[in-house]
Amino acid sequence: MTVETVVPPVWVDKKNTLKHLVDDLSTQTRIAVDTESNSLHAYRERVCLIQFSTPRKDYLVDPLALDDLSLLAPVFSNPKIEKIFHAAEYDLICLNRDFGFEFASLFDTMQAARILGYKFVGLDNILSEKFAVKVDKRHQKANWGARPLTPAQLDYARMDTHYLIALRDMLEKELREMERWELAQDDFLLAQNVDVPKEKLNGSSWKRFGSRKDVTPRELTILSELCVCRDEIAEKMERPPFKVVTNNILLDIAKNVPEKDVDLAGLGLSQRQIQLWGSQILAAARRGIDAPLVKREQAKRPNDAVIRRLDKLKTWRKKTAEAMKVESDIILPKKILGVISENPPKTMAELKSVMKESPFRFRAYGEQIYRLIGG
Repeated sequence: MTVETVVPPVWVDKKNTLKHLVDDLSTQTRIAVDTESNSLHAYRERVCLIQFSTPRKDYLVDPLALDDLSLLAPVFSNPKIEKIFHAAEYDLICLNRDFGFEFASLFDTMQAARILGYKFVGLDNILSEKFAVKVDKRHQKANWGARPLTPAQLDYARMDTHYLIALRDMLEKELREMERWELAQDDFLLAQNVDVPKEKLNGSSWKRFGSRKDVTPRELTILSELCVCRDEIAEKMERPPFKVVTNNILLDIAKNVPEKDVDLAGLGLSQRQIQLWGSQILAAARRGIDAPLVKREQAKRPNDAVIRRLDKLKTWRKKTAEAMKVESDIILPKKILGVISENPPKTMAELKSVMKESPFRFRAYGEQIYRLIGG
């Protein structure tokens, strides 16, 4: 990454430097934030770095060296301090999951770019266009849980927030010029409600194959035992399950149950994998042959009335989005679309309540939506 000549970032790994950081952030009206996690390198991912930028300083916080980050909680929840992220959802999920932070007053530069109809909304594309900054993407998959971090990693991490405050102001200007500022405000408000997904470990990854018609109930049961086995190995080795054995190989094992090590080799396992875990995998496959059949989780099919409402709303949404040259969910987010389709409001007052966190969309589209659902 090419960077301008700037003051080196402040490395925060002790309680006193954390307090100095919080003191600085607490005096700001806008701060930029980003995180780096180790999802590609650990069994359970965690936030390994938190980046902050103010107009004058860049900070890199090391959560691995600090056992308590609660001093930061009031900063994230303070509505008088705007927190600027790029692609906020994942960062917010991770910060809430690991530290319990709650959020108020957000600005998402990626969502702003989507609302403006940008063709490419990745931070690397936007920094290149707006600031002539080139990003080295190799660091996106780095092991952020390793210490010490390299100088190149530190530069990469710092630049993820260094330009966000200036970028935010550029995007606000464009949003106002295109009369889309209020629409963006809706989405920044919606982003504050973090929905942390349930952990997909403990052998439950077999469920992603549950709807496949080419997998029999017995094969699915064998697969479930194999997934439990794989997760136990992955947890013990502190690595992601896919780095033990891939899903495709596990599915092949379930469909062609091996009896010996040589059969595992024929199904794609390396000699090292067989040496380390072959006996465990064979035992898991045998358990699956005799285990009670697992139950597939069948998605509930919406009734015909729901489908008709959904189709009408999607058709209207797509046409409206095309006119604005944006993606369909900018007009009506998926979550609101689903709620309205499944439980159609009987009055405009009810619709207003459903869309209370998206007041601009209600004002702009409420009457059209109400007519479409039969109001």
